[in-house]
Amino acid sequence: MGTDVSRESLQGADLAGADLREEWGSAGGAPRELVGCDLSGADLRGVDLAEAVVRDCRLDGARLEGAELEGTRFVGGGAAGAVFGGAECTEARFERVDLANTRWQGALLTDAVFSGCRMTGAGLTSLRGVGYAFDHCNLMLARCKGIDLRGRVLEGLRLDEADLSAADLRETVWVDSRLRGASLVGARLAGADLRGADLGEFTVEQAQYLRGAMIGPAQARLLLGALGITLAD
Repeated sequence: MGTDVSRESLQGADLAGADLREEWGSAGGAPRELVGCDLSGADLRGVDLAEAVVRDCRLDGARLEGAELEGTRFVGGGAAGAVFGGAECTEARFERVDLANTRWQGALLTDAVFSGCRMTGAGLTSLRGVGYAFDHCNLMLARCKGIDLRGRVLEGLRLDEADLSAADLRETVWVDSRLRGASLVGARLAGADLRGADLGEFTVEQAQYLRGAMIGPAQARLLLGALGITLAD
């Protein structure tokens, strides 16, 4: 590997494919700072990166199952295809990170924030914790079955073709967001304000899943059109 990974600060290190479980497996010293490092395919299962700053790093295909990421800040870079299953991500922040096709099953995301991230195809099922937030993220085709976003303001989200079945979307407020073709089977929408969401065209079957939500006049016309009813001015 040729890099002293015991150092708390690493810049431009090539750690692609490295097994870092032993070196980073326990807490000690100041939080790590990783800048511009290549961690593609690295084995980071169970490592302690709590409070670390990971800036402009590549973690494509990395394994972070069970990693300690409490308070960790990821800025820029990418982790496409990485696995975060079971990771402890309380109060972690992901800013402008490419998280396409990542897997988060069983991760603890209490008060975690995803901002400006590309999360197409991400697997966000069986999440633990509450209060996690997504802001201006691309979640097209994401698998969000059963996700709990109750009471959140959802701004700038793109959820086209996403699976939101059985999701708790009660009392959510949607702003400048897209839900075209999203699956809402069994989703709870009581008190949700969908006026700021692009719902695309309705089918009669899809319309029933919006029960309890608030929609705007233009959306109501589409809904009635799906039922064969024309709304006169």
